[in-house]
Amino acid sequence: MSNDQTSQVNIPPDVIDLGLGDPQFSLLPLEVLRRAAEERMAQNDPSFLQYGAEQGDGNFRRALADFLGRRYGTPVTSESLFITNGASGGLDLLCTLLTHPGDTIFVEEPSYFLALRIFEDHGLQVAPIQTDEQGLMIEALQEKLVEVRPKFIYVIPTFQNPSGHTMPRERREQLVALSQEYGFFILADEVYQFLSYTQTPPQPFAAYTNVENVVSLNSFSKILAPGLRLGWIQAHTKIIQVLVGCGLLDSGGGMNPFTSAIVRRVLENDEVEQNISKLIDVYSARVAVMDAALKNTIPQAQYTCPHGGFFFWMRLPGIDTLDLQHRSEMFKVNFRPGVLFSGRGGMREYLRLGISFYESGKIEQGVWRLKQCLDGQ
Repeated sequence: MSNDQTSQVNIPPDVIDLGLGDPQFSLLPLEVLRRAAEERMAQNDPSFLQYGAEQGDGNFRRALADFLGRRYGTPVTSESLFITNGASGGLDLLCTLLTHPGDTIFVEEPSYFLALRIFEDHGLQVAPIQTDEQGLMIEALQEKLVEVRPKFIYVIPTFQNPSGHTMPRERREQLVALSQEYGFFILADEVYQFLSYTQTPPQPFAAYTNVENVVSLNSFSKILAPGLRLGWIQAHTKIIQVLVGCGLLDSGGGMNPFTSAIVRRVLENDEVEQNISKLIDVYSARVAVMDAALKNTIPQAQYTCPHGGFFFWMRLPGIDTLDLQHRSEMFKVNFRPGVLFSGRGGMREYLRLGISFYESGKIEQGVWRLKQCLDGQ
């Protein structure tokens, strides 16, 4: 990797990488953030350049609580929010504070492959739990709980990455009840909660955080811009106090006070809502394009069209998609093979395709190249 690279996205110009989960550069709200920064700088108040309050700037948390309360339809208090450097940063901090190397945790099978990398960094033993088209299978979880007690279970309950599936309300409530009965935490990664296109998801796990075991992680990465590195944890007061009291914050102060000050202006100007509406229009149209392209071009593919989020999770019976990816370079197309998302080295016949980075024409061309790759195997 060259030293002058400016972002994590680094694709040769002639390659279509349908595996990406990054927003298209043209969808990043540069003007919105420029205006917000200018407004904040014009206040001639340098406090946001100081070490930040450990829990996060109070004014920002109040603005965020107001936004979330309107979104969820239930009141959210600023005291229940802890500001993070993105959902990944929040997950890493929770692993630091709630686990020790060698502890067992549960994940969905499949699960977000980069979360698996974070768990590996912390030396955690990952035990996958089977899923179906309604997400985590409670019966499979109950069977596993007889064998081992995890420190936490990591779930992506809404428009899951990679499967696109959403856990219904009944399963969410059963999972909360089991967490209390068996004494494990639920870490719910809810970053796609607001990106619903054709189906309204159930109440998020954030609505269950009156229970000490339930922790919700979310982020502005999917609804505003990932480069902000700004997110939040919503949790019971006891969990918030564990986070606030950690050595990292004692030394460095709260996360991202500078970015928080700018995004607070975006929230107060109602421009986060406006940006979400724009993204839903764009992404929902791309989902329809991807769905039509796959049906017309690769009819043997097995998948469920997602109702929200970024991803299609596709099965190609009899094909090892890691081998397929090795050949895809010749056809100038890429994707993410299913084995990346497996906690047990499985999912070999699956692959993940995304709709966030490319416009419709590129999506159609990418699917056509994928078909050529399949035909040429």
